[in-house]
Amino acid sequence: MALMVLAGAGALMAQTQSTSSTTPSAQASSAQSSGQSSGNFQGSVVTEKATDGVLPLTLDEAIQRGLKHNLGLILSGQSERTAGGQRLQELQGLLPTVNGSIKDAVQQTDLQAQGLRIPGFPAIIGPYGYQDIRGSLTWSLINVNALQNYLASRHNFQSAKLSVQDARDLVVLTVGNAYLTCVADKSRIDSVQAQVATAKVSLDRAVSNHQAGTAPLLDELRARVDYQSLQQSLITTQNQYWKDRIALARTIGLPLDQKFDLTDQAPYAALDQLDVDAAVKQALENRSDLKAMQEQVEAAKRSKSAATAERFPVLSFNGDYGDIGVNVLHSHGTFDAVGELSVPLFEEAKLRGDARQAQAQLEEKAAQLSDLRGQVSADIHDSILDIHAAEQQVEVARSNVQLSNEALNEAQQRYAAGVTDNLAVSQAQQALAQANDQYVSSLYQHNVAKLALARALGVAEKNYKDYVGGK
Repeated sequence: MALMVLAGAGALMAQTQSTSSTTPSAQASSAQSSGQSSGNFQGSVVTEKATDGVLPLTLDEAIQRGLKHNLGLILSGQSERTAGGQRLQELQGLLPTVNGSIKDAVQQTDLQAQGLRIPGFPAIIGPYGYQDIRGSLTWSLINVNALQNYLASRHNFQSAKLSVQDARDLVVLTVGNAYLTCVADKSRIDSVQAQVATAKVSLDRAVSNHQAGTAPLLDELRARVDYQSLQQSLITTQNQYWKDRIALARTIGLPLDQKFDLTDQAPYAALDQLDVDAAVKQALENRSDLKAMQEQVEAAKRSKSAATAERFPVLSFNGDYGDIGVNVLHSHGTFDAVGELSVPLFEEAKLRGDARQAQAQLEEKAAQLSDLRGQVSADIHDSILDIHAAEQQVEVARSNVQLSNEALNEAQQRYAAGVTDNLAVSQAQQALAQANDQYVSSLYQHNVAKLALARALGVAEKNYKDYVGGK
């Protein structure tokens, strides 16, 4: 019977430990799932060296560091530069191309090798040469295909700029989640340490009662299992805390050997009554990723027009002017001027293939845009549901902590008075541990849900303080 009781207590405590260590990471994965989630946002570029002492780190400072060092944002900036370069390349197709050249040529010719055998005429002539200083100009005067490709590149460049703005919101969400995870871990450590201290008091009392002969050995064994199980939970929670600190440092570009202290806590502040329809409308107006996708659709439309314009004539001009002669002192100016009208006569397979590819890309982008509009609405609904649920969980968890503390005090008093054994004390300790863990988790979930709502609305970078701290 004693073994069954001890096994049951150990299993329940192990279940409490499992819930404590996995809830934050699961919530972090959920918070990162919206938008263009990528492992790149979990990394950073470290440009600083660790300093002596402990660095105080607020949530705002962590986010600002993330906006400076986060790898996902840096790569988004590089993508913007790439799109800008492609825009300039397409623009050159509409501008004149001017080149200059200087030639100094020397030749010697074997006439016999050319099949010329003239009696009395030298077989080898030369060496002889000339100098040529010349400028050339090439210009597509009318090229609808090049024009449409340039307009498509402009939309792609604008899309890349908007993607950078969206990446900044994702950095705020990523860093905020990592910071709040560490805060939750620290609160959980404090809670488990208090539980360990309470369990130690219960263990000492059980040992004293057993030595005095007023309690059976089973009470001491049960109290020792509870105490050691909470010690295991404390070790697991502390280990998770330090791992989450490493993840936070990786996200914001801190050297891993830099010591820092989290100075902000996770306050509970309920949001004002949220209007779902108004929030969805605001998100559709503000979300940078939605605007970026709209620009991609416009770019696809221009690319389709460019594919159609491949059938159109192209009017171009080629010309050059230069000075050519034996040398600069004995030379004369020469020029060429050529106007060309080029019309494709038979490229049907290529033209149809290009048109079908452009149409397929347009339909793909249009479908993605439609899906993203639905996803934006879903993000708002999900975030508001999570906020409401977390608010209720916080209130229930807070009440459970109070009731569990009262139940533990009552059980300890009854055990101290010898009215009952310490089974009720053990059960009350386990209930309190679970209640504290649920309270910490619900606070974390509530703050992350508010941060996710700010990201869903497209205002995470500008107004995250209003949401994390209450609005």
